Amino acid sequence: MKKIQFSALLTIGLMLSAGEGGAQQINDMQLVHTLGRVENAAPAIDVALLVEEAKASAGKGVANLPNWQKLSKLSQLIVDIEFENDSVAIEPKSYRTVGLIADALHHPNLRRYKFLVVGHTSSTGDAQHNLELSAQRANAITEALSTTFAIAPDRLYSIGVGQEWPLDAANPKARENRRVQLINLGLVK
Repeated sequence: MKKIQFSALLTIGLMLSAGEGGAQQINDMQLVHTLGRVENAAPAIDVALLVEEAKASAGKGVANLPNWQKLSKLSQLIVDIEFENDSVAIEPKSYRTVGLIADALHHPNLRRYKFLVVGHTSSTGDAQHNLELSAQRANAITEALSTTFAIAPDRLYSIGVGQEWPLDAANPKARENRRVQLINLGLVK
């Protein structure tokens, strides 16, 4: 994805950090407001097709694929959730962030929506391994949200894109490329 498009993503979403420091501190009501911005009917997103395209594009990028470009038009949030190195184990300090997300998803303004959890990695390591790791991490977040925090599983979809959709394309190994995105897919049917 071009740098201009990433800037648009950042203005749509807010950065939420599990740790101390540079990222903006946010509360569940700010999450509700950010994720609840649905201006029109959300475009139909076929998650299974996104998964297939991500698998077929390992090492090639997904940002310019038409189905992936639809995602940039949706209300979304970029979240910094830390995992143990090369693992799907969520760092304990990140559970506060996952809890804030759960609080927001339980809010009446968001209860009727479904969400895509997108896992990302930096480009350290093999592209195929990163794709699998990012999918496992996205699954870990959806599992934590649905089990520990009682979010209905039919409202959550997960996908990993590995290193294929970097936030900082000029520096693909940058830490900020390792992230999770929440994307509002529209109303639950």
